[in-house]
Amino acid sequence: MAPPTWLLAGLRPSSTPVNWAAVVRAGIAMAVPLAVGFALDEPEYGALASMGALSGVIGDTADAYRMRILNIALPQLLGAIGVALGTLVYGRGWVAVAVLTLIALLSGMISSIGTVASACGLVFLLNAVVGAGLPMPEPWWTAPLLLSAGGLFVLLLTLLGWPLRGRQPERAAVAAVYRAVADALEAAGGPASVYDERRQQVTHALNQAYDLVLGRRAGLHGRSPSLVRVLAQLNVLIPLVEAAPAAHLRGRPLPPEVPAAVRDLADAVEEGRTGTPALDLPAPQGPSERAVDAALRHAAEIVHLAEPDPYNVDDRLGRPASLRVRAGRVVRDMMLSEASWRYGIRLALCIGLAQSLVSLVEVERSYWVALTVTFVLKPDFGSVFSRAVLRALGTAAGLVLAAAVLAEVPRGWWDVPVIMVLAALIPAFSAKGYVFQTAAITPVILLLSDLLNHQGFDLIRPRLLDSLIGCAIVLVFGYLLWPESWHTRVGDRLADAVDDAARYVERAFAPVADEAELRAARQSRLQARRRIYRDLSGVRSEFQRALTEPPPTGSRAAAWWPLVVAVERIGDATTAARVRVNHGAAAPPPSEVARIAEQLRELAEGIRSSETLVRVEVPPGDTEPGVLAPLHQELAAARAISQPSP
Repeated sequence: MAPPTWLLAGLRPSSTPVNWAAVVRAGIAMAVPLAVGFALDEPEYGALASMGALSGVIGDTADAYRMRILNIALPQLLGAIGVALGTLVYGRGWVAVAVLTLIALLSGMISSIGTVASACGLVFLLNAVVGAGLPMPEPWWTAPLLLSAGGLFVLLLTLLGWPLRGRQPERAAVAAVYRAVADALEAAGGPASVYDERRQQVTHALNQAYDLVLGRRAGLHGRSPSLVRVLAQLNVLIPLVEAAPAAHLRGRPLPPEVPAAVRDLADAVEEGRTGTPALDLPAPQGPSERAVDAALRHAAEIVHLAEPDPYNVDDRLGRPASLRVRAGRVVRDMMLSEASWRYGIRLALCIGLAQSLVSLVEVERSYWVALTVTFVLKPDFGSVFSRAVLRALGTAAGLVLAAAVLAEVPRGWWDVPVIMVLAALIPAFSAKGYVFQTAAITPVILLLSDLLNHQGFDLIRPRLLDSLIGCAIVLVFGYLLWPESWHTRVGDRLADAVDDAARYVERAFAPVADEAELRAARQSRLQARRRIYRDLSGVRSEFQRALTEPPPTGSRAAAWWPLVVAVERIGDATTAARVRVNHGAAAPPPSEVARIAEQLRELAEGIRSSETLVRVEVPPGDTEPGVLAPLHQELAAARAISQPSP
């Protein structure tokens, strides 16, 4: 009688810390517009502005200020267009169904572009649904203006700290990478499970830091001295990251002075310290320690350098293309992507059915059905199935709280402190999981919509029924009818990672003829290494998503886990071998490198053709002495992992 594992995973609160600044900001951002509306004797206007602020509060998830502008401002622009279109078709039956279905198609396709685009597509559709389902003040442009004003008020509150903390998010992200590397070096030579966990934390921190720093770099057409310094501090850490696997494979812990020195560099990065580095490190013993020592000393020099050479910093992007060129690429990729069209059609089908029920069937329904579909049917936010179930549970919990408020709190100025408290719960609960976020958002939307349609306590029961209908539509027409939604994609993504591992092996030991080829080979090797670990990070994300699916999807995903770990170790073994070659070991013969790459590609092809894991027979004598001996061992282990296909 115990609840299933996938449900318990969704109900278990996350350990993510609460952003208390966001909590305070959310309470102020949503209460002030409502208070202004009451002061002007226009509570409907205040409610609309607070709704706009709600989308800004939900979208304020980035660290860097420039990214926060994109995360808040761009969705507001799309949201204004959405509510304008929704207002124009309010109460118009089949016209409303057709328009919202088309908007859902566009929203789904836009959401496939990336994180910011996903937020834009979500707000675009949400506001269109609200505009088509609630009576809006005249003239038609009033609602878009008020919703945008509420969202921009959130942006204004967010940017108040920019003059004081303008560079802090980037420095903090890079410092977090240094601390993660220090933890990995501390675990090197110890238990494999501990080191693997620390290495995953390094990969995650590197991904976040590069996304943050390079995302900001993409918005600049010149070279910012502060950005050059942060980027140099991040790039110089790569040799130390590469030396960590070699240190681990030697089987002995590093001297404690090494991770302590890396943590001191993390503090220097975060505080912006410059000057002469003071390193007190023991003499290195063997090639692995020499690699760590050389990388650490070089990192210390760059970290404490006040002005790194701007022309000696590899920003991994080059000069960004013009906005017009980048926009053209994005639109072309979106229009030619099968996945983009399939998600858009799924969302359009569900919204069309929900809006048909609202507009055409002679029963008491509301925009809440389509609103539920919009929130739940977001595959890029996690499992659609578990989100549908958790949405129903979270809505029920939120409606209990809303019922207490509607029953006990008189309408009027008392709504302002109530909204302030409830709005503050949104970022606090969002950090703990989707079901908690839903429970926090539901009473806020309900109370604000009550100021527009004045139904009071009578809203509670219909809204619960509407949510259940919306979840049912998603489960049937947005989930069960689409095989890719209930088949795990771990295998396909893992196969891509194995192919990238083969490419990494080839580039890591590619022969070079001169200094220019050496630099090009090193750059190519770094890019290949970053790609494989980023791919594996994506595999882990897909793995976590699949575990929240009901059987058999979750159990099939769990079967891939040993091979995921094995492929990560192949990447580590390749890096460690390259480090040993850099410090005096004999380079492997090209024939051996080619044979390993071919075996990896065979493994990748077998993974793609299998429902779960594939059995690959390991030929005898596959392991041989030399610098690649650990890589042979890890590859043999990966190829030996098997599980019968169902």
